Amino acid sequence: MSQSISVDFDQLIQPSEPYESSTFSRSIHAQSIHLLGFEFDGTACYRKGAKDGPDDIRQQSSGIETYSPYLHEDIDSLSTFIDLGNLPVGQTDNVEENWKQATDFFFAMTEGIQLFKNNVQFLTLGGEHSISYAPIVRYLEQYPNLVLLHLDAHADLRDGYEGYHYSHAAIIRRVVEKMKPTHQLIQYGIRSGTREEFTWMHEHKTRVDSQKHFLDIVQNIADKRPIYLTLDLDYFDPAYLPGTGTPEAGGEDFHSFIRLNKILASKNFVGADVVELAPKIDPTGNSSVLATTVIRELLLSLTMR
Repeated sequence: MSQSISVDFDQLIQPSEPYESSTFSRSIHAQSIHLLGFEFDGTACYRKGAKDGPDDIRQQSSGIETYSPYLHEDIDSLSTFIDLGNLPVGQTDNVEENWKQATDFFFAMTEGIQLFKNNVQFLTLGGEHSISYAPIVRYLEQYPNLVLLHLDAHADLRDGYEGYHYSHAAIIRRVVEKMKPTHQLIQYGIRSGTREEFTWMHEHKTRVDSQKHFLDIVQNIADKRPIYLTLDLDYFDPAYLPGTGTPEAGGEDFHSFIRLNKILASKNFVGADVVELAPKIDPTGNSSVLATTVIRELLLSLTMR
């Protein structure tokens, strides 16, 4: 295993089954990619169940091949793949306090960790989309010219929702508040939102309509410029992935994701989060398998920079 650059975080919750081919650790390591779960769906406004996503993906990982025929790489060959387990989430009646406990823990455990210098990467598993706040903000702090790719069915630009300032429907609004002029937001797959959200995206030129245009934009990002991906699984059409909290017709298929991921593998792809798998909504298990395959591909593309 690579060198530990942090103390052990005893409050991290060890999963019953770490991700296939990973090494469980409660500390952050240099030259490593770290899988981290955030089991929270407290602000989910339609169908809950995303809190079960992280451990379900881990369990499914033993049932799919570790080899990617798309990237021609194998997770078994990774010597620097750490599963940190799950963040501690509060269990009180105060939903945002429960979210804040885990969010604050993430900020505390990454305090002083120089992501670029130590080649530390995170792939965070949700949970609903509000869990993305902490990792995205930490990356924005450390990469002043970061490009944030947002794949989603929803704009997530509301100024809070149903009384929750940090709602899953407000995550991108909260993140934008932390962005500097040197950062860039690119949104694709968005097909649901309020008039105000679509007006904002139009005015700020963040939303891309065409798949070809989107892929061309990503391809043309300077090779050294860091890219972070936040992927809400309702980006996919519910015909392919029905097991999510707020499905929307008209989404993308798996191969559109593969086309993007091949580009990311050739870029300075530094981190990601994948959210909104609600496995119990899809009793066939097909949504879980698709989500786990997406995770495999992202793990490999993150290590190819």
